[in-house]
Amino acid sequence: MKIYNTMTGIKEDFIPINDRVIKMYVCGPTVYDYCHIGHARAGIVFDTIRRYLEYHFPEKRVEFITNFTDIDDKMITRAEKEGITIFELADRFINQYFKDFDELNIKRASYYPRATEHIPDMIKFIEKLIELDFAYEMEGSVYFNIEKFETYGKLSHKKLEELGPSDEEDKFVKKRSPNDFALWKKRKEGEPYWDSPWGPGRPGWHIECSTMSMKYLGDIFDIHGGGLDLVFPHHENEIAQSEALTGKPLANFFVYNNYVTINGQKMSKSLGNFFTIEEILQKYPSMALRFFLLATHYRSPINFSEDHIMQAKSTFSKIQLALAYMEQRKASSVPSDQLSDELEESIQITRQKFFDAMDDDFSTPKAVASINIFARHLNRLAILKEDIRPETLEKAYDLLLELCYILGLVEEPKLSPEANLINKLMEVIVNLRNSARELKQFEVSDKIRDNLKALGIMLIDYLSWTLWIKEYF
Repeated sequence: MKIYNTMTGIKEDFIPINDRVIKMYVCGPTVYDYCHIGHARAGIVFDTIRRYLEYHFPEKRVEFITNFTDIDDKMITRAEKEGITIFELADRFINQYFKDFDELNIKRASYYPRATEHIPDMIKFIEKLIELDFAYEMEGSVYFNIEKFETYGKLSHKKLEELGPSDEEDKFVKKRSPNDFALWKKRKEGEPYWDSPWGPGRPGWHIECSTMSMKYLGDIFDIHGGGLDLVFPHHENEIAQSEALTGKPLANFFVYNNYVTINGQKMSKSLGNFFTIEEILQKYPSMALRFFLLATHYRSPINFSEDHIMQAKSTFSKIQLALAYMEQRKASSVPSDQLSDELEESIQITRQKFFDAMDDDFSTPKAVASINIFARHLNRLAILKEDIRPETLEKAYDLLLELCYILGLVEEPKLSPEANLINKLMEVIVNLRNSARELKQFEVSDKIRDNLKALGIMLIDYLSWTLWIKEYF
């Protein structure tokens, strides 16, 4: 398996550090507002990477950490405007985050640390950096001296002379260098604060993630990820302060998903093209959105438009049809050896293409294409009178379900007891309707079909059998 490493600019063989666990840290949101489609893309990208690592390394556990930044200028401003605490504001948007991400079938992280729960750890971290002469106190704030860290800029490939002030608010603050960034910020009037050896204040953004990632994953972990906008300054500064403390590389791989544009324009509230996940899921099925975002490689920009997601919705519906066909079709006559052999070959080709694609830097577009071709083949078989050998059909079903699970397009690879009961009940109902049709009792058969449709279940009549499917699309 090869993964593109932003630090080196090339694809490298992925070799986990630990024999028993793969460690991933993905920077989460600042919880001052609703999550938007850009957050959805990051969530789906790293969920898919995690799922594939779990599949590829079944003997290892994936320790997946995503943080919540719950102290920030925007949080302070909004909480003050609404007359609530930053903690109440954080709780509201964290709850919405879980609702949105659960609907997108994004697996829960191993742990979700909050920045405000780890401030004592951050203070200890900063104290050690001061002892090592990588940081200094200035009028109640503490700054990291980037000139002391000789390899600063190695992730973003920026040079010191190209940099401006590290923070807008620091433009008029006296520092040794305008490029130095804040580890601890002196309290401002009316802001939440914590006591520290340098006086009351709050942590800087960058120290939060360094502290939390190292607390839960150790000095070195396998993959550090997030959106492309985090490369600089956030992850560049994380690397500097973490490696200054430990003398070890922070992570072996730095992995980033690219941006989402809306109808060819950068997503922006001022342009009126800013969509939250909640807004999108009110119009489109969650799996259509997930399928759409996976159809473009994670390192490429993706343009969101209504036409594109409707196309994704239509394509994904064909995969759902193929799954329903294989789950429900039973051999009623002597199976065709020719069609069965063709399907056996298609199974082998699909499996090879899918895993070759995912091993090549998680190329989900090629992986999705292999599933689409396989689904088209299966849907062509569904309309024929000839049957497939049951063992071949089961093998095809297991493969498609497995591949869809890796991409997060189905919830679980095996049906629950409740789902099995529903399948048996639907088989009885479909047989009753088909008996009514054979007896030319069309009023009865039509009533069964219409009542099922009202419940969100669609019937599709083929030459020799009837398929039922929930109307996800």
